[in-house]
Amino acid sequence: MDVAAALAAIDDTTFSLDGDAGVRLLAAALLGGAVGLEREASDQAAGLRTHIAVALGASLFGVISTLGFVEFDRERTTTVLQADVTRVASNVVVGIGFLGAGVIIQRGGTVRNLTTAASLWVVAAIGLACGVGDVTTAAIAAAVLLASLVVLRPVRTYVRHRWGRRTVAVVVHVRPHVPMESLARRLLESADVEAGPFTVRRDGELLEVSLEASGRSPAVQRWIAELAEDPDVARVEQR
Repeated sequence: MDVAAALAAIDDTTFSLDGDAGVRLLAAALLGGAVGLEREASDQAAGLRTHIAVALGASLFGVISTLGFVEFDRERTTTVLQADVTRVASNVVVGIGFLGAGVIIQRGGTVRNLTTAASLWVVAAIGLACGVGDVTTAAIAAAVLLASLVVLRPVRTYVRHRWGRRTVAVVVHVRPHVPMESLARRLLESADVEAGPFTVRRDGELLEVSLEASGRSPAVQRWIAELAEDPDVARVEQR
């Protein structure tokens, strides 16, 4: 077979541009980018480019699942070849878990970037929905996600400030003539605040006492204010 015959044997549709697939990919990139912009503005570990990449990749897997195996769509009576196209989409869910785990940071008892990891997970689902052709559902999901990230931020701040429990590091600069027994009683004995063990070191003419206090936000702030008004305390620093 000569070259001309070989080229003629190639299906003309093999390298054709599928407009439907292009729309799906672009929709995924736009929706993922909208979520990524919010994460970028919040200075999170995963921002605009990461969310676009996740949405685009998930969308491509969706396109492959729905359009990439059309040639295998035959009646069972005519072929024994079977292709389970859902495997491609299901593995997106598994794969995004590794990326989300890499974003999460744990320092001591504090876990950071959980919301960003969750947004990556949802963006992968949004991209996959676009990839299989359900762009409307993907757009609704993106709008709800953005609302939860932006609109609910003041609500979260208010709830944390009003009812949330917090732990703060406090440094109390105490005048040197204060007895340690009296100092320990003032620092540790509080009905609303749990103050942990403290360390004491000399800071010039003052004693610097470092400790951590836990409790409801209003109670912790009230406890710090009461310490600052104590005549034996020179100043209080919250770190």
